[in-house]
Amino acid sequence: MNIKDVIKTINQMQADGVIEHYAIGGAVGATFYLEPTSTLDVDIFVSFKTEADSLIISPKPIYDYLTAHGGVIEKEYIVIADTPVQFLPPNGPLAEEALREAPEKDVDGEPVRVFTAEHLAAIALQTGRGKDKARLVQFIEEGALDLERFQSIIARHGLGERWALFEKQFLGDAT
Repeated sequence: MNIKDVIKTINQMQADGVIEHYAIGGAVGATFYLEPTSTLDVDIFVSFKTEADSLIISPKPIYDYLTAHGGVIEKEYIVIADTPVQFLPPNGPLAEEALREAPEKDVDGEPVRVFTAEHLAAIALQTGRGKDKARLVQFIEEGALDLERFQSIIARHGLGERWALFEKQFLGDAT
């Protein structure tokens, strides 16, 4: 995975006006806060532009731009610098907030916006797949979360009951 070249390409796409805001989420986003885990792709969350006179969002401008610059479409991914990348719209208020509040990080001199650890953990709680639960445990065990900020996020997004169940099932007295 060549994340720096992917970031350079995404930053150029933003500079060229194809996308507005973006941030890395998912497993690659988590590696900015945790030990790396195996993943197949990079999840890029983007504010998609709507077409003129349309309410429908379309990733077509992104795919057109990237294929014109050497990207190759494979299933739901576009391969950039030998790395499968998936462009995702924020799928609700939590992901929209995560995109809006994503801080800038640095990858070998290349700026990149990445979801906060607290937003990544809240999204993992919301999604609830086995791998998401394991990642959430990892965030907690490694002390990667500001627990007060995390609690505020999950309260704001109605995840309190889900969190209470998760704590009971996986953490006991760990928090």
